[in-house]
Amino acid sequence: MSDSRPPIDVVHNEEKKRFQVKKDGYIAETEYILTKTRIIFTHTEVPKALENQGIGGTLARTGLDYARANGLSVMPLCPFIASYMRKHPEYLDLLAAGVNL
Repeated sequence: MSDSRPPIDVVHNEEKKRFQVKKDGYIAETEYILTKTRIIFTHTEVPKALENQGIGGTLARTGLDYARANGLSVMPLCPFIASYMRKHPEYLDLLAAGVNL
C-alpha cells in the first residue's frame, strides 16, 4: 500500500534558524540553535490545520539529516524531536555526549 500524499517540501531558513513547511497559508516549523559542533532543537510547531499529514516527522527527519550531513551532534530540547529520535533509533548516534532521551 503506497502513500498517496504529495511530497512535503521543507525549506531551510538559515537566517531564522528553522526548518519550515508552508502549506495552505500555514507555517509548520522546527527551530534550532547552531553552534560549531552541535544543533540544539528547541521547538517544533505544527498548526492544527496541518496535523496528521506527516509534516512534523518530515521536519524532524530533515533537521536530523542536516545534522548528520554537517557532522553535528544533536541536543533535542524539543520534546517532539526527542520523541522522534526514540522512535527512529537510526538517529540515536547523533545524540550529543551525555544527552539521554
